[in-house]
Amino acid sequence: MTSDLILGTAGHIDHGKSTLIRALTGVDPDRLPEEKRRGITIELGFAELLLEDFRLGIVDVPGHERFVRNMLAGATGMDIALLVVAADDSVKPQTLEHLEILRLLDLEFGVIALTKSDLVDPGWAELVEEEIRSLVADSFLGRAPIVRTSTMTGEGLDELKSHLLEAAQRVAASGRMARAQGPFRMAIDRTFSIAGHGTVVTGSVSSGHVAVGEELMIEPGAVKARVRGIHNHDRGVEDIHRGQRAAINLGGVHHDQIRRGQELCAAGHLVPSRLITVEVSLLESAPRPLKNRARVRLHVGTAELLTTIRLLDTELLQPGDTAFAQLFLSEPTVTVWGQPLVIRSESPVITVGGGRVVDPDAERIRKPTDEILEMLRKSKSGEPLERASAALYFSGLRDWKPSDLARTAGIEAGDVAMAALREQGELCEIRVSPTRNLHVHRQVLRQLCDRIAVVLDQLHDEFPLRTVFDRAVVANRFRYLDESILQACLKLMVGDQRLKFGANGIALVGRGPKLSQNEQKLLNELVEKFRDAGIRAPSLKECQEQATRNQAAVGQLLELAAANGDLVELNSELYLHAEVETNIRQRLGEAMAGGKGLTLSEIREILETTRKYAVPLCEYFDRIGFTKRQGDVRVLAEAK
Repeated sequence: MTSDLILGTAGHIDHGKSTLIRALTGVDPDRLPEEKRRGITIELGFAELLLEDFRLGIVDVPGHERFVRNMLAGATGMDIALLVVAADDSVKPQTLEHLEILRLLDLEFGVIALTKSDLVDPGWAELVEEEIRSLVADSFLGRAPIVRTSTMTGEGLDELKSHLLEAAQRVAASGRMARAQGPFRMAIDRTFSIAGHGTVVTGSVSSGHVAVGEELMIEPGAVKARVRGIHNHDRGVEDIHRGQRAAINLGGVHHDQIRRGQELCAAGHLVPSRLITVEVSLLESAPRPLKNRARVRLHVGTAELLTTIRLLDTELLQPGDTAFAQLFLSEPTVTVWGQPLVIRSESPVITVGGGRVVDPDAERIRKPTDEILEMLRKSKSGEPLERASAALYFSGLRDWKPSDLARTAGIEAGDVAMAALREQGELCEIRVSPTRNLHVHRQVLRQLCDRIAVVLDQLHDEFPLRTVFDRAVVANRFRYLDESILQACLKLMVGDQRLKFGANGIALVGRGPKLSQNEQKLLNELVEKFRDAGIRAPSLKECQEQATRNQAAVGQLLELAAANGDLVELNSELYLHAEVETNIRQRLGEAMAGGKGLTLSEIREILETTRKYAVPLCEYFDRIGFTKRQGDVRVLAEAK
């Protein structure tokens, strides 16, 4: 069975990259008239090389510094690097920058070709090899073979193929091949139209597979497209998979709707975002430190975007250092967990650093707490469950599916990871509707609990004589907070002994009224006044007018007395002593025994009172379920 991999060239302009590819494959990767005329690669060129059980799709990138952005687009999806250095010119600026880019793009395997060896004597070639060895010593090419080649004489071509085969075998044994099992994804590096066929896009397939007739999405943009045909190196094929170059004929979309930087993907796999969280490293060769909130150029996939970088755990990133950061993008782009990226300075435009995506659809981190930084460290863990836990933590209260973990944590078996996290108690399941459950990381709920505690603490400070607060008052402080989520948080706070439920609301444990000596004296006087008044209790306004001191506290003291069970609140203006209410309830219960109904006038006569008290009293008994109204009469609620 043939395995497909992507081989990419790298190196300074005019060091013979395209000529070497033509000698290896028989295909000239320079296809544009301008490239033919000037003798340099401007756009990406493509060819194919068969080596035993491997088929290498070759991407030939430009070597001129003005076309580094094209080089970066072509480097997307590379499995093997072919670093090219001319023997008669040795290491040059673009050699160094291309090597740095390859390192930042997470390449692990490669071969070095010393071209134009026929133009120098062996001693000079040895000196150039020593300079190359010094350059690559600390990189993934540190132990890569250096092969002297000449396209004029054919020297070294067979040896170069042999080393490329060895590199391919090492790639096949690595974890990179696991990407073949993921959802389909291809970064678009070119789009055009062919008469009679329509829109065509090209790129290197970085994960999954697709067949003719399938439906795909173009992101960003949410543009639906149907696969009408597929070509792989000028051959029509029925399907294409990871590690292959593809030209895909699309139906249902005009090529003007597509641009380099977008991606062709399985529906629902990629989510555009203008904010991503990354781990970023500044090259040791960077000319200056990277400041917080600096403007940089981001290269990710085949996209190039202006970006503001906000460092999370430092204010200044020194050359050679690494930090977590959030990138505020000038326009939406699509990424996945672990995807490599390259950062170039805005002006002058040079490569200064790179990194990896840790959260491809991030929420803004306003204050990077120790807990957040710990979760960021977990998000780059080699342990899948730790990555899944971190991904769900950063999902917050947003809805998600187990399949999203492929994008947010690099985990294909999302259902298995979710079940394991639920068993460990890290994942809470909340029923938000009869047909939908929301899964939230426990730490996210605990953060929300802390915010609820702050709100309650403020309410206790604002109303020091209140014992409890209406849940609706608390909920109104949180926009769009679902009732089921609030209930889950309150339940968690009760379990943690942080919250207590009262008859009319909620309160923090350890918080409540702390009365002064005068306030306590006034409270006792009010309770006794209501005991003596019986059913003809004074209104709130009357109590305030009769008070000789602390008039402003009277309303809260009555609420406190009701919360303590000394008074019963009929409505916001009228209270009864609890003993009086019990006595009235007993008298009405006896009068209504046997299902007998009483009119308001009859109730007023039994209680020997006026409508001023009888009406709110009857409404109160209806509200608490002691009585119920049937036309003009009231009966006991439990009566048949």
